[in-house]
Amino acid sequence: MKIPAIKKLVETQTIERLREAEEQLINEETPAFEIDGEDEGEKLTHVFGAIWILNHMQDHGSDFKTALREFTQKVRVSIS
Repeated sequence: MKIPAIKKLVETQTIERLREAEEQLINEETPAFEIDGEDEGEKLTHVFGAIWILNHMQDHGSDFKTALREFTQKVRVSIS
């Protein structure tokens, strides 16, 4: 997971386009826009992260940094 890749998606894509890309990656298709990542798994992780962050920003009226911090905390908890 690379934070700059997630940030780029948050800044350039809508939730709808990210959900389409998620579906395309799951179906082993090429998304309509470029997603940074070494493989499909990492790209999918970046898309999931961007969707989560955009939803959190919208639901809580928070900024990107706050939503990113919440997301990375959830990732850390799930790993440990």
